[in-house]
Amino acid sequence: MAHLDSDTKEECLREDLKFYFMNPCEKYRARHQIPWKLGLQILKIVMVTTQLVRFGLSNQMVVAFKEENTVAFKHLFLKGYSGTDEDDYSYSVYTQEDAYESIFFAINQYHQLKNISLGTLGYGENEDNRTGLKVCKQHYKKGAMFPSNDTLNIDSDIEVDCVHLDLSKDPQDWKNLSFFRLEFYRLLEVEISFRLKGIDLQTIHSRELPDCYVFQNTITFDNKAHSGKIKIYFDSDAKIEECKDLNISGSIQKNTQYVLVFDAFVIVICLASLILCTRSIVLALRLRKRFLNFFLEKYKRRVCNTDQWEFINGWYVLVIISDLMTIIGSILKMEIKAKNLTNYDLCSILLGTSTLFVWVGVIRYLGYFQAYNVLILTMQASLPKVLRFCACAGMIYLGYTFCGWIVLGPYHDKFEDLNTVAECLFSLVNGDDMFATFAQIQQKSVLVWLFSRLYLYSFISLFIYMILSLFIALITDSYDTIKKYQQNGFPETDLQEFLKECSSKEKYQKESSAFLSCVCCLRRKGSDDHLTLVN
Repeated sequence: MAHLDSDTKEECLREDLKFYFMNPCEKYRARHQIPWKLGLQILKIVMVTTQLVRFGLSNQMVVAFKEENTVAFKHLFLKGYSGTDEDDYSYSVYTQEDAYESIFFAINQYHQLKNISLGTLGYGENEDNRTGLKVCKQHYKKGAMFPSNDTLNIDSDIEVDCVHLDLSKDPQDWKNLSFFRLEFYRLLEVEISFRLKGIDLQTIHSRELPDCYVFQNTITFDNKAHSGKIKIYFDSDAKIEECKDLNISGSIQKNTQYVLVFDAFVIVICLASLILCTRSIVLALRLRKRFLNFFLEKYKRRVCNTDQWEFINGWYVLVIISDLMTIIGSILKMEIKAKNLTNYDLCSILLGTSTLFVWVGVIRYLGYFQAYNVLILTMQASLPKVLRFCACAGMIYLGYTFCGWIVLGPYHDKFEDLNTVAECLFSLVNGDDMFATFAQIQQKSVLVWLFSRLYLYSFISLFIYMILSLFIALITDSYDTIKKYQQNGFPETDLQEFLKECSSKEKYQKESSAFLSCVCCLRRKGSDDHLTLVN
């Protein structure tokens, strides 16, 4: 009687295992179970993508408004601005007269802003709740310098003096302030900061509520190099604030309500998908526990890690992460739409990443077809080897990055900082800008010029002809292994062997034969460099 119960328990476990590893179509044929998760994923793809496109178009208007205002501010407050920044700064001056004129030009333009600006701009209050300009200058505490005699006497301590210029005074009176008598040999920096407010009316054409902006503008006259060239920087930090009083007639409010209802429906869909996928993972963990206990009881040994990981469906984990990000992003989007929040960046990251995961999840269903499954299996098989290879190649890459930065930085624009060097070398690996990188090196030092040739030729030869070729070879080797296994059969694990032990009276024999042709779990073998193939 105990033996009969044991056989019944074994057959029940085998049937549950086979049913768990079936695809949605096989589950429907076996037990007429409707594939709710599949239907929800298809609906979610449509809903989430539609939501992202609508939010992207709205965010595009926000970005365009900020960029166009920044350009307008540069033309308004920078004297003689050509419309194109010279480098990382807007433009530069070379005489004391030009420096004074540029400072007072910005002050005068601020005073006449309402009469000259084409935008919907107004004056904003600074951190001291005062309207006006704040001008600060940094300079060495004291000093005397006589370059003709090679004489320098200077106190390296830095002093910061600031003055507030309000709108009640005439700009001509400000020129007579002793604050603006600049000693350029001591001067390090002059900073003019002010706040402006604006309203984005273009959203009304898209039947959306307008946004209210606060622009924190800073004009910096940088003389730290004391090279006879003062670099002028303009920085505008735009923040969206809740409008205090909006009174807009028309159909905008009704359109806003429709969008909020749509976002709420997206949240409901993702919440249902989250619950179903979480339930599937919980049931899978229970099934794994049953299988581990049975295997230990019957065969007196533990199941390999490869088989244990078969019960953890990575696609479900990806869907759960995507659902959580979509729910949080949708809530933020609804608050932004209602003008209660203004954090576009966080909302964009959440919605964009969740949509990426949703579309990546489609690969799971394509994997049920052998022709498409090759891509998935090749990626899974090659990933461990590729990561180990990239770790080794990365050490060489970092070495070249640091070397190029310290040696070529003073002589080449693309090697000025570490981030730029890393980007330049990565573009060289992909074959971009090779001639420009060679040609732009300054020939002021013959030794550095010769070193740059040796540096660039060795890097390109090493990474393109050797490392990149080996990288491709690793993936090709995994692809060949997969093709061989598809032709000759995949190595079987304990789990697959257990599922193959079928009696002639088994209820799902037909479904199991179709299933066994799709399961692609591999036992790790040394000859295959620890390959793990999972479907």
